[in-house]
Amino acid sequence: MLNLNSTIELDFKKFFRWWQKELAFLVPEKLRELISDRHDTVIVRTRGNQFELSYAGEAQEPLAVLSRNEEGAAQFNELLAKDERLAKANFIVRLHRAEGICRELALPAAAKENLAQVVAYELSRFTPFKPEQVYFAVKSLDVAAEPGLIPVLLILTPREVLDGLYADLSTLGISPLFADYEGAENDLKQLDEAYDLFPEWLRANTNKTSHLIYAALAGGVILLLAAVLFLPVLFEYQTVTLLQEKIDAIEKDAKKIKGMQAEIDDVLAETEDLIKAKNASPPVIEMLNTLSALIKDDNTWLTYLQFADGHLQIQGESPSASGLIAVLEDSEIFANAKFVSPVTQDTTTGFERFQITADIVKTEQSGEQRKE
Repeated sequence: MLNLNSTIELDFKKFFRWWQKELAFLVPEKLRELISDRHDTVIVRTRGNQFELSYAGEAQEPLAVLSRNEEGAAQFNELLAKDERLAKANFIVRLHRAEGICRELALPAAAKENLAQVVAYELSRFTPFKPEQVYFAVKSLDVAAEPGLIPVLLILTPREVLDGLYADLSTLGISPLFADYEGAENDLKQLDEAYDLFPEWLRANTNKTSHLIYAALAGGVILLLAAVLFLPVLFEYQTVTLLQEKIDAIEKDAKKIKGMQAEIDDVLAETEDLIKAKNASPPVIEMLNTLSALIKDDNTWLTYLQFADGHLQIQGESPSASGLIAVLEDSEIFANAKFVSPVTQDTTTGFERFQITADIVKTEQSGEQRKE
């Protein structure tokens, strides 16, 4: 059954090692050979007062047996002159079983991040040595263990043994890459995971050129990947921004056009209102002509005439003011004729003074004449 509460451990070192191998295919073969850090490996073992050298591989190839003194240094120089592989080879010191101790331990899982410190603190309990007497290394084991515990392998050697080996190797001109123990050999194909019995101050300075190149390749791939992911988004953003600017400009022009259209509509509406107002009543000339024709030449005259808002108001004197009401009512363009003030008589002339109002009515005939 799947346990969703289990902790997922991500080994980034293994991931980057795998990535480095994949990136190696991107490097031209000649350049890969030039920067490659894969060299032949020479195993150095002790045989009494001598060093036994052999090439590592599926079938180890014996190389030489050298004295641990100046005579051995001369022999080693002769080997370097004869064997080109030896000049680029990595040297690994492999201790015999009699030169160290190897022991499996089960430590609390909480100690996983600080194995070396935990083991150094408990070293006198695990072994008959104190931390200042030995060089040691701790290697995690890929085996099953009880819950809450992690299996590790403790490898240690007395300091005087490893110091003596290092001094003799330095006399020969050999700078070892690391030191491991027989029976707990490091995997030469996974040197990044190798343990080293040498202390920090005795370890060889490895060539970082290839690592820097692979790191640069990895950085280049990351930049290219970022460019592939980011540039399309950037171009789309720029395109959208440009379109938005064009849309904003068009919307601005559209607003101006809408404003002008609204002004035009207002003018048209006012014009239509004026036309309607004009068409709602007959022309003033027609009204005056009609009024002149209706008033008989019987000494009736007007002293005041006002035309506004479709209403006509007239004042004057007539021998018979009441007869004007009937005359106006019979007309096609006057309606609702009436006196707006009492009729009075002029004592001098004997005529009746009147003040009459009437509504102006638009007739079909007047409308047709206007169109014509």
